[in-house]
Amino acid sequence: MHTPSLAEYTARIDLNDWQAVGELMLVSANKLAAIGADFLICPDNTIHKALAFIVTRSPLPWLHIAEVVAAHAVERDFRCLGLIGTRWLVESEVYPEKLTALGLKYLRPSTAERDEVHRIIMDELVYGVFKPEAVAYHQRVIGRMKEDGCDAVVLGCTEIPLIMNDANSPLPTLDSTRLLARAALRRAVQGSAPST
Repeated sequence: MHTPSLAEYTARIDLNDWQAVGELMLVSANKLAAIGADFLICPDNTIHKALAFIVTRSPLPWLHIAEVVAAHAVERDFRCLGLIGTRWLVESEVYPEKLTALGLKYLRPSTAERDEVHRIIMDELVYGVFKPEAVAYHQRVIGRMKEDGCDAVVLGCTEIPLIMNDANSPLPTLDSTRLLARAALRRAVQGSAPST
C-alpha cells in the first residue's frame, strides 16, 4: 500500500492537471512494483480519471474500479445506474465509458446536486463529520434518480458508504470501494488477469 497525501492529489486536481495526478499514481505504482506487488488497485474513484495518462507506462496492470462496478451491475441485472461522487468524478467519463461498454445506462446528478454532494464529501465526510442532513440530501438525490429510471446507484466515493448503504438508500447501492477490494482479493487468490 502506498499513496501520497490527499492534499497532494487535490492540489493537482484543483488545477485540472490530470497528467500530474497520473504522475503521482505512477510514483506509487513504481514503489509497489519494486517491493513485489503483482497488480495495482486504486480505491479512489476520482483519480481513475488520470489512469489513462500513465497506464502504458505503469510497471504493473491495474484493476479499474469502474470496470469492476460495471461487471457487478451486469451480474445483478441492473440496467441504469445513478452516479454519485465528487464533482470531478461525476463530470468525468470514468464511469460512463465502462458502463456503456457493457450496455448499461447511467444518470448523473444535476449541477446543483453535484455541487452539494461534492461539498458534503470534501467539507464533511473526509473530516469524519457525519450529519443527518447529509444523509437526507443523498437520499433525496438517489430518490430522484430512482424516479428518473435508475435501478441502482454507484457510491463512487470512498467516503459516501460512511453514510449511505442498502439500509438507508432508496436504491440498491454499489459500494465501489468494497467491490474493488473484493475483486482484488479474488485476483490475488485466483491469479486472474486484471483489466487495465
